[in-house]
Amino acid sequence: MNIAAFIARRIAFNQQKSFSRFVIRLSIAATVISVTVMILTLAFASGFQKTISQKVFSFWGHIRIQSYYSARVAIAEETPIRRSDSVTGLPKLYPAIKTVQAFATKNAILKTAESIEGVLFKGVEKDYDFNNLAQFRVDGHWLHFTDSGYSNEIMLSAYTANVLKLKPNDQVLIYFIQPGAPPRPRKLKVAGIFKTGIEEYDKLIAIGDLKLIQRLNDWDASQIGGYEIFLHDYNRMDEISEAIVADIPIGLQSNTIKYIYPSIFDWLALQNKTIWIVLGIMIGIAILNLITCLLILVLERTRMIGMLKALGARNYTIRGIFLFHGAIITFFGLLLGNVCALLIAYAQKQFGFIKLPEDAYYISEAAVDVVWWQIALVNLATFLVCFLVLLIPTIIIKRVQPIKAIQFR
Repeated sequence: MNIAAFIARRIAFNQQKSFSRFVIRLSIAATVISVTVMILTLAFASGFQKTISQKVFSFWGHIRIQSYYSARVAIAEETPIRRSDSVTGLPKLYPAIKTVQAFATKNAILKTAESIEGVLFKGVEKDYDFNNLAQFRVDGHWLHFTDSGYSNEIMLSAYTANVLKLKPNDQVLIYFIQPGAPPRPRKLKVAGIFKTGIEEYDKLIAIGDLKLIQRLNDWDASQIGGYEIFLHDYNRMDEISEAIVADIPIGLQSNTIKYIYPSIFDWLALQNKTIWIVLGIMIGIAILNLITCLLILVLERTRMIGMLKALGARNYTIRGIFLFHGAIITFFGLLLGNVCALLIAYAQKQFGFIKLPEDAYYISEAAVDVVWWQIALVNLATFLVCFLVLLIPTIIIKRVQPIKAIQFR
């Protein structure tokens, strides 16, 4: 095997230009590209899905508890429920739950001297954790709550503020739609402006005080629209949602945000099919590349194989030469492919040079999430595929006859 390694190194790394050296280097480059593309595909897809999911979760929580009779749509006002110590006490029973926060929504129309715009007014309380929305605030400040009465401030999306030509500290007239009664007007001050990048949120949502909705709906202080539950790990949504049903009052239901907003998450799930298609293509390219390389090397070195056999070299010694070439291609292909992919991923994370149309993808630049087990899987799969492909020279070399090989042109 030492002889095989020596000959293989002379062919692959000799200083003189040769077709064999060119083929090996070309195959290494093709393997590097395949590995780089596979790793980046997984990193960008994972980052895209994670970023969009986190945007949805940050706005609505991971699980929503509402009346059993509430509609499964985002724009419908909730059937009121009573505050429940059983619900607010869930974090003690389930450590996976981070916070439980009350909310309610109400349809309204915003009006200025020049234009009007319909919104869904989401009411929250003074203990609402605005840290969940910190990434979305682009101007102004969060709501200021008062101990008595309701806050006269409102948070608008950048889209709504642009349409109405409003900025922080401006006054806006809001008309709350009342079933079977004339709209109730209120004058509110714009506290701040947010932008999620998700069109249906930015065109629809405004944030204000839950007490205002209670007053408009003639609810008492114990009535709310529902609860938003935030988890430490969003992957446990389904598990926790099913588990807490036994611990909430009769008449309430627990649904994950994936259930309430199926269109967004179905779209994200569809991305997985694209990922597998890209991975399949790249693996196929890597296989064809290595097979082609080894076949070219065997054919180009047919006379050398005949000479070695004529001098008494065993099949396994000759086979070792081409296995060594395959190992060189695989090793440097994986090493350089990983380095290139991680460098590109790091550069994208730091500088965001790959831009996306936000109105179509909900994000302005490609998000990156490097998942190490995915990288390990890509490397393992590539190594196993290459190892199986390396067995091909074994079949060919056994059939080479020394006399015909030496005469081969």
